[in-house]
Amino acid sequence: MSQRIKPTEAELEILQILWEQGPSTVRAVNERLRERREVGYTTTLKLMQIMAEKGLVDRDTSQRTHVYRAAVGEEETQRALLRRFMDVAFRGSATRLVMQLLGGGQTTPEELQAIKEMIERAERREGEKGDGGRE
Repeated sequence: MSQRIKPTEAELEILQILWEQGPSTVRAVNERLRERREVGYTTTLKLMQIMAEKGLVDRDTSQRTHVYRAAVGEEETQRALLRRFMDVAFRGSATRLVMQLLGGGQTTPEELQAIKEMIERAERREGEKGDGGRE
């Protein structure tokens, strides 16, 4: 499934709006986009039609005004995009990616604590796998 999740930057912007506000008309999405930058209604319409063809959104055509909803989940999309980015930019190395992120010096103490907790959970899961789930 993640192989088909390849939104462009503009498509990702639309998906973020749909994830945030739920099923929406083209007009509603266009209004949100226009809060950030100048974009025409027909441009938004065309993008959303292309996204429907790609399977990124579903379109309810039962009423005069079509309503679109995200057909892919936010976390699923993030994982697919991150995997693709990691493969291309870091030759598939999660270590290189994390080292680059942490080396930038912009990580807050709260974020570092959350990362430590995630690592500890991952280590516990791996430990459970290693002993066949016995404690």
